[in-house]
Amino acid sequence: MDKEEIEKYKKAGEISKQIKEFTRKIIKKDMLLVDIAKKIEDKIIELGGMPAFPVNLSIDDIAAHYHPTLGDTTTAQGLLKIDMGIHIDGFIADSAISIDLTDNKEHKKLIEATENALKFALELQEKNPTLNDTGKIIQEKIEEDGFSAITNLSGHSLERYEIHAGITIPNCANNSQKKLQEGAYAIEPFATTGKGSIYEGPAGNIYAIENLKNTRNPTARKILDYIWGKNKQLPFSAREIEEKFGKMSRLALRELVQQGILHSFNQLIEISHKPIAQAEHTFLKTKEGKIIVTTM
Repeated sequence: MDKEEIEKYKKAGEISKQIKEFTRKIIKKDMLLVDIAKKIEDKIIELGGMPAFPVNLSIDDIAAHYHPTLGDTTTAQGLLKIDMGIHIDGFIADSAISIDLTDNKEHKKLIEATENALKFALELQEKNPTLNDTGKIIQEKIEEDGFSAITNLSGHSLERYEIHAGITIPNCANNSQKKLQEGAYAIEPFATTGKGSIYEGPAGNIYAIENLKNTRNPTARKILDYIWGKNKQLPFSAREIEEKFGKMSRLALRELVQQGILHSFNQLIEISHKPIAQAEHTFLKTKEGKIIVTTM
């Protein structure tokens, strides 16, 4: 990475920090998720960034990939994960927090366990660990606190306009002796009171271009032109498309998925339907050392 790229990652990370502070202030129990999503994404743009993907607002046993649609009446409650991505010219800062909206704060220790595992995993990066080492310490720290790590979710490498860029950073020991090279990475532990595994549930109202090719549907063509010009292959929401193109866009999105042009992201749900907490930071591995761009 050159200095200009690093500065763009840092700028995206600084916005991420401000967005997390903003999010903690605005979210209240029973607030509509669609209102939260709009406020967060508008604030990202106000601060000079762009959303790298629709903000994920996942409650209780949903680990990730839920974004409200227009008219969605789902409200903030329980254990809410807010996973947000900000990009500057395609250079992405990916970060997540969990907020306990229960009256008695019953998820406090679960959230702390996830944040603690992330802290130790990031500190470990100073020692140039293997992927197995990173996954092992995440799993050990979560289990020491009495919870289960979600073993089939992982962190990932980041590239320009690409969130999951090929390298996975495990949340459990996996025997991989591979070490991370210079680049951008997100570490994101998930912890649960359940069995520690997720399955794919219903659609989460989030899409991304998978195979850019022609389609006969004129509305679908307009959607593709709009998204490619604005997002490239970065994910987008059904809400954004319906706001811009109207209700008929729902059929166009469905058709584009059926044609293999769009990928639809399913909600990721804990197999025993127990609550999940998430924590995430993005860091850069450079020749000079580690830079946590989304801050500790």
